Formats: sequence, C-alpha cells, structure tokens
Amino acid sequence: MHTFQPVASVLWDPGAGQGLRQLAELGLALVLSTLIGLERAVQQKSAGLRTHTLVGVGAALFMEVSQHGFGTVLGHDGVVLDPSRVAAQVVSGIGFIGGGLIFVRRDAVRGLTTAATIWLTAAIGMACGGGLVLLALAATAGHFLVVRIFPLLTARVPAIAGLGQTDLRISYRVGAGVLARILERCTQAGFRVIDVRVDRAPWSDSGDERPGAGAAEVQLSIEGTGDIPLLVTDLAEVPGVVTIASSAEGNDY
Repeated sequence: MHTFQPVASVLWDPGAGQGLRQLAELGLALVLSTLIGLERAVQQKSAGLRTHTLVGVGAALFMEVSQHGFGTVLGHDGVVLDPSRVAAQVVSGIGFIGGGLIFVRRDAVRGLTTAATIWLTAAIGMACGGGLVLLALAATAGHFLVVRIFPLLTARVPAIAGLGQTDLRISYRVGAGVLARILERCTQAGFRVIDVRVDRAPWSDSGDERPGAGAAEVQLSIEGTGDIPLLVTDLAEVPGVVTIASSAEGNDY
C-alpha cells in the first residue's frame, strides 16, 4: 500500500537545500540588493530598484542551485559536482547586463559606476546564496561607503572633484558678442569646453516683444576643476545673458 505524504513535507527538505536556511539566505539577498537598488533609484540611474533586486536574488538562487540542486545525481555513474562552475557562469553572464548600461556620449564614457554596481550586487547575492552572510553585509556597507561617502571626500580634492561633466543651458541676446564672453569666462574659471551647441531660443519666432525676444540658446558641456556655482553666478552677470541653468552629471564613469 502506498502512503501519500503532504506536498509541503515533500518540498520542505533542509537536507536537500530546501529549508529555512536557504530561504533566509534568499531573503537576505533580497533585502541587501533592494537597499542598493533604492540608492541607485534615488540617483535616477538607468538600472534602479527592480534591476538590482532581481540581479541579487537571481545570483543567490544560482548559488543555492549550484550547492544543493544536483544532490540526486551525485554518486551515479561517476558523476562529480563542481559548484564553482555555476558561480563562474554567473560572473560571466552578469557582464551582458553591465555592458548594456555603458554608453559613450560626446567622447565621455557613462554608466561604468552603474554597471559596476550591478556586478557587485550579483556578487552580494552569490555570497548570500553561499552562506557568507558577513561578507555580504560588509560588501553592501562598502557600496554605500563608495557611492555616498567617497564623493564627500573627493569633493575636497580639486583634481578629483572636477572630473565630473556639467551641462550649461544659457539663453542670451544675439549680436553683442555674448557667446564669446561666455566661453572666455568658462576657460578663465578653469573649465574645458567639451561641446557647444547653439539654437534659436523657443520664443525667437513667436513675435514676442519681451526682453528675451530675438535671443539664442547655447548648450555647453564643460569639465574641469573650477567651482560650478561660482561660474553660474559669474555668467549670470555677463551683459546680454537672459537665463542660465546647470545640470551636473556627476562622476558616473
């Protein structure tokens, strides 16, 4: 006579890798990768909460499978298990996601930090899946140290703080040599002009008689070791400048 066991008792098998410890490791990977994803989402990066969380939990699950998923075939017909092979494939495979986050714009490479964060999140998930809880916690703390504390420290070092690229959008009255003075002020402030694009201001063709009518708009991409707020203040005082706005892209290389 066959005896039927409850499905839960069949699935719940700590000895085969389906127990409380494995669920706790997956849960830890979920929490840690979510923390990293939240930080990236706050920074409005291309890979945010969902991407980092899925990468971390997926990597943890791969590690659980590599350790416990082949127990039924071990010892049969000379089958030998090498758990490190699955881990190595995770490291290689995660590179495809990271590569998709890296792009080049105006001779500047962007997305390297986000790609590296994805790579780190996968490693943290693998550490959770492998039971290396302390290492996973330490690596998560290291992430926040690098992305939150390091910028505060490097901001005090001009040679490093100035590596970030900043976009300036300036509207000005044409015909008075304003653009030449703007570029001159930028170079005098210690910045290098990477890209210049001049367009007619949106209101130029509208027949508007306000002071901004007949103005042009220039978009500058600059980088250097100068003080951006001070530069913006200086440019705003240039005769003929109507409006100015800056958008720092940061050091996400």
